[in-house]
Amino acid sequence: QVQLVESGGGLVQAGGSLRLSCEASGTTFSDDDWGWYRRAPGKQREIVAAISSDGNRNYADSVKGRFTISRDNAKNMVYLQMSSLKPEDTAVYYCITPLGVAADNWGQGTQVTVSS
Repeated sequence: QVQLVESGGGLVQAGGSLRLSCEASGTTFSDDDWGWYRRAPGKQREIVAAISSDGNRNYADSVKGRFTISRDNAKNMVYLQMSSLKPEDTAVYYCITPLGVAADNWGQGTQVTVSS
């Protein structure tokens, strides 16, 4: 059974930093692409960062230069380092694979709140 546990969210002042972590189990982690998505209040879920099985990275324009996605295959972990946070980054953040998106298998996510 696939288990995804996101952590690291919290309340931070604008301009601050947070590191989100995602621990995955029950999946072939190293073979998968991984993404971080977020859902802000009143908005649809959007992808903010992705990392392929061979380490290629992509980012939404809104977070380029501020967020960094990384992975540790030995630990079945994926991370999102967030810097220069803005109030518009406030959202629930989720990690997931493409198959997870297709199957609508979302975890609980972790709340990030950025105050001005």
